[in-house]
Amino acid sequence: MSEVENLRWYAVYVRSRHEKKVHDFFLQKDLTSFLPLLETWRQWSDRKKKVCDPLFKGYVFVHIDHRRDHVAVLETEGVVKFIGIGRKPSVIGEKDIDWLKRLVREPDAVGSTVASIPSGRKVRVVAGPFKDFEGVVVKQGRDTKLVVFFESVMQGVEVSIFPELLVPLSGTVGPQE
Repeated sequence: MSEVENLRWYAVYVRSRHEKKVHDFFLQKDLTSFLPLLETWRQWSDRKKKVCDPLFKGYVFVHIDHRRDHVAVLETEGVVKFIGIGRKPSVIGEKDIDWLKRLVREPDAVGSTVASIPSGRKVRVVAGPFKDFEGVVVKQGRDTKLVVFFESVMQGVEVSIFPELLVPLSGTVGPQE
């Protein structure tokens, strides 16, 4: 197996508020790293400022040959552990990383609302930048949102999408309205 074929994406859990530092340390070590950031507005008593926050607090993604590079990752200042089951780290699919990269390029989609769709409905996106991704529609108050869940890191992301780009899949999650 060639060196490129051994490269896989992994999520590492990092110390609180160390995501950007760990990402920079990985780059200094010539490790391919991905930290999905979203711009948000923060309000203080004297000013309002645009800041970049991690999409998944406490997580940084790294593209490595686990056998060769896992020690270098764990020795990086701020890294706590690989995310996985027991001592086996979970591999993050290339499709999931690509989706996260698309999501970061479409920041207006994150956390925004969509037209009313039944809560708990599984759907697939059929067009647009999130084509072929699946999620569950959830209802929070008067707003409806699509949540795409990443099993490998046990995290979900809310996205806004036009309802005409969604097709229902069989099955629901939770109670239907």
